[in-house]
Amino acid sequence: MRILVDADSCPVVVKEILYRAAERVHVPLVLVANQCLIVPGSAYISCIEVSAGPDVADDRIVEMVEVNDLVISADLPLADRVIAKGGFVLNPRGDLYTPENIKDRLATRDLMDLLRNSGMDTGGPSSFRQKDRQAFANQLDRFLVKGSSR
Repeated sequence: MRILVDADSCPVVVKEILYRAAERVHVPLVLVANQCLIVPGSAYISCIEVSAGPDVADDRIVEMVEVNDLVISADLPLADRVIAKGGFVLNPRGDLYTPENIKDRLATRDLMDLLRNSGMDTGGPSSFRQKDRQAFANQLDRFLVKGSSR
């Protein structure tokens, strides 16, 4: 198992949690971004830079993902593609996307997009808070504990 990160939009605090987790449990962590990232020197942490463009990083992550890998992303279409390949997806706020919930999440996203495009103000996501950070760290720990028994 390894952890792949959609790193362009991943909050810094989440990356820091992931760096510590990779070192603690000795799991490979690969950040995929369309810009050069500075990552801690570690045998477990690496970064792949892809060219800029829509879905280039997403396509690379889907190409790389294997069964039981964990992807960190809030991108629902990417999550759907990863789950179809047998991977798992955890968003930076601690929500685990599964085969059971991804289609509903996509439908809600599409509805909100339709409403926004028709001129309705649907608001946006709330700012990233300490409770989001804690929810992510807790869900990651639960996943890694279960992962060691997979």
